[in-house]
Amino acid sequence: MGLGKTLALKGLTLIIVLISVLLFTVLIIGASGLSDRILNSIMNEELRGIRQKLTTQIRDPEELNKAIERIRQDLVKAYGLDKPWYARIPNMILRIVTLDLGSAREVQTFTGSNKISDIIIERIPNTILLMTSALIINFILGLLIGPRVALKHGTRIDRATSLYSAISYALPTWWLGMLMILFFSFQLRIFPFGGMYSAPPHEDPFMRFLDLLWHVMLPLITLVLALSGSWIYITRSIVLSVAQEDFVNVARVKGLPEDLVRRRYIVRVAAPPILTNIVLGLAGSIAGAILTEIVFDWPGMGTLYYKAVMSVDESLILALTYIFTLIYVLARFILEILYVVLDPRVRL
Repeated sequence: MGLGKTLALKGLTLIIVLISVLLFTVLIIGASGLSDRILNSIMNEELRGIRQKLTTQIRDPEELNKAIERIRQDLVKAYGLDKPWYARIPNMILRIVTLDLGSAREVQTFTGSNKISDIIIERIPNTILLMTSALIINFILGLLIGPRVALKHGTRIDRATSLYSAISYALPTWWLGMLMILFFSFQLRIFPFGGMYSAPPHEDPFMRFLDLLWHVMLPLITLVLALSGSWIYITRSIVLSVAQEDFVNVARVKGLPEDLVRRRYIVRVAAPPILTNIVLGLAGSIAGAILTEIVFDWPGMGTLYYKAVMSVDESLILALTYIFTLIYVLARFILEILYVVLDPRVRL
């Protein structure tokens, strides 16, 4: 099978997965009555805005109520609330895909908008700045340290690295974050204890950027300390497993330079599982870390999901679930492409 057909088939499969997830989600929220509550919530928000506008035009309360009732009936038909839930499945899927799920109950953007699409678009860059940056740093550390340690198996540096990895993996990120805040924010007063900007924020763009870097440093250091050990150990284990294969020993017996053996016979073969971790980790990082973001009061996707659950905001929860599924599907497709590039055997 050709490269184009292989990728097209993989892409089609993942699209079917995404559609299936959406279909099952809609079936669940429809059969449980959640769909009716979401649409009623959206309609009531729209009616509230219409009432505020009509109040300045219609002074008579009875006339105002009659006008609102006529508009309500029109909206009931427009949203399909006069039909059973299973007749609204195509329309509901379209609403989820376009994030046309109305407004959030309590959460707002920094500019005061409570539209769900605006809230998610605002929060994603914040999470990428913190979580994805930490993931990239940990990936680089794992790639730089892991293979070198693996090729020195059993030495002191290998044992020390394994010990650090075990301690790092055992540290809860939220607990370490609170210790970092107590020490660096309240004792030494080096970093702020939370948020993205100082209050009031700087008006100068350059100073505002430096202020953002100052606020992100402490949670970023916390995430690197808590997660770098597992990345180093995973990379070490993968490289160590590949380095013990027969084809690596044959390459060394042939007299090939050690740098060539390491680059062509070990690192390249170990690349697909390592890339699997980084790509899926990147996808997961965009979803945010709920406890870590809450500890540092970081307005990202993790904090947003927590607020959505605590306020029982069905529309916002539904939108976030779709976003996370879409990101996972895209990550899987990127992995398929990388596998084909790194390992030609995948094409067969």
